[in-house]
Amino acid sequence: MTKAVVLGAAGGIGQPLSLLLKTNPLVSDLSLYDIVNTPGVAADLSHIATPAKVEGYLLPDDGLKKTLTGADIVVIPAGIPRKPGMTRDDLFKINAGIVRDLATGIATTCPKAFVLVISNPVNSTVPIVAEVFKKHGVFDPKRLFGVTTLDVVRASTFVAEAHRDMSIAPSVVVPVVGGHSGITIVPLLSQSSHPIPNLSAEAHAALLKRIQFGGDEVVAAKGGAGSATLSMAYAGAEFAAKVLRALKGEKGIIVPSYINLTADKAGGDIVKREIGKDLEYFSSPVELGVEGVVAIKSLGKITEAEQELIKAALPELAINIEKGVSFIETPKL
Repeated sequence: MTKAVVLGAAGGIGQPLSLLLKTNPLVSDLSLYDIVNTPGVAADLSHIATPAKVEGYLLPDDGLKKTLTGADIVVIPAGIPRKPGMTRDDLFKINAGIVRDLATGIATTCPKAFVLVISNPVNSTVPIVAEVFKKHGVFDPKRLFGVTTLDVVRASTFVAEAHRDMSIAPSVVVPVVGGHSGITIVPLLSQSSHPIPNLSAEAHAALLKRIQFGGDEVVAAKGGAGSATLSMAYAGAEFAAKVLRALKGEKGIIVPSYINLTADKAGGDIVKREIGKDLEYFSSPVELGVEGVVAIKSLGKITEAEQELIKAALPELAINIEKGVSFIETPKL
């Protein structure tokens, strides 16, 4: 019996994410929470002929506590979407408070659950969750994940497009490290499972930029009416599925995630040496297990150009992390 929770389940990411989790055979109970519409979303999903039992709750009558009770895995897509001209960091002012309050609910109701943070800006919201957990004495870095899977999905898709063969897309693997916004997204194209032959420097730069700023492409294409919701829901469900498989005892699952590097001190120290900075958080390849993070893996062989990309990402990452930590440390006015 495995209970999955989606916080922000009525939103543009939350609804398709909830649908995908309803179809996952490893989920026996699916509990949904949002400030509006969740009973209707739950009723709709409950008609789908899969084993998972679905319930939806709203804020009144301890709705958050009811949603979280007994949770094994909690996925958080809650927050406002990115709008034209708005960076992920701009979202911080609104989404930080939302994430803080949801993290408080998790800390007091299901502190042992695996927590998967989608709410942007992930570079800052993951530290917010961690600091809330620390204040409640329940922080376990092995169980807290920032979902950066969309960057990996985009890299796989765009590399397949460059090969002019979309049939290979599901098998393309491109490690993506760093963070989850703009220049903090560092795709290690040199380690791609499907290298692109005769790729010019100009084409390489264009591919890199598209992976780093793919979200802007979607925002522009939707004309201000939304952001990357469907692809993010797919990526979130993919990551959640891997966590669920690890919970069931499957071995050898390695995925990139924005994590606290103390989740595996030895591995985290290796990553810090590789990037040349003592950061607390960094998206790295992690091996999953029943306890969460089993090991943080080396970034592997990095080219000189990729090392420069990491170097360029570090100052912004450090600012993003500090912003999240400071948000919890600063007393409310």
